[in-house]
Amino acid sequence: MARPGLPKLIATDLDGTLVRSDDTVSAYTHEVLDRVRAAGIRVVGATGRGPRLASLTRGDIRAADYLVMAQGGWVLDQAESEYILRSRLSGPALARVLADLEAEVGPLSVMVEALEHDDAPLWGDYDPTWRYPVAFETRTRNACLTGDVIKGFARSFTHDVDELLAVARRVVPPEVATVTQAGLNYLEICPPHVDKGTGLAVVAQSIGVDPADVLVFGDMPNDLPMFAWAGWGRVAVANAHPALRDAADELTLSNDEDGVAVYLDRLLSN
Repeated sequence: MARPGLPKLIATDLDGTLVRSDDTVSAYTHEVLDRVRAAGIRVVGATGRGPRLASLTRGDIRAADYLVMAQGGWVLDQAESEYILRSRLSGPALARVLADLEAEVGPLSVMVEALEHDDAPLWGDYDPTWRYPVAFETRTRNACLTGDVIKGFARSFTHDVDELLAVARRVVPPEVATVTQAGLNYLEICPPHVDKGTGLAVVAQSIGVDPADVLVFGDMPNDLPMFAWAGWGRVAVANAHPALRDAADELTLSNDEDGVAVYLDRLLSN
């Protein structure tokens, strides 16, 4: 269980955790996070969103000192307005992962995130099931894989995303790529040895915070690595995936009920 006193750093996932189902963050949540910072606690946004969504992400967690993005592969120092970590996956490595997966589950719908500027397009197979508005360029798979990418997205036509993730964990060597899912019905394929835990470790090392002093919030399997890394406390929102609920020390209210802010408000009041 969470240790007494206050953590030195809190890190929270955004979509499904801090951000409500209507894609907004409440004024109450922003106010509580401002009070967290005023108490001397560092604030980090830890998200699967890539750097192309940095401006949107800054708006959703305005109090953040750092942004851990792209499932941990990119880390933005807000004070310096510069990335202190940039990770990419080679096109041939992604091609190998996709070939191995398709040998197991059949054809996949594939998109890649390759560019880092604001509102950069995704490339690949246009998929109407994608939940969010996005700039998109239809490209062949070979064209998508000619260079390095930030991450790839793959959707199966026959397996749900948890089934696809289970297959990927079995057939994709960790030295080739990291695989996860964040609730978008897509497998996310990231550079090897990259996850939210490794991204938070970069932040913690840069500011001299021990993992034992870090409190984290999340909702999906992509948050599991930071749950395993953080030692002060691991809190899942009520709408979390069963894997997160099982890994959590505590549950808070859902994202639509401002569960992160309610938990932090109570923590500051104790």
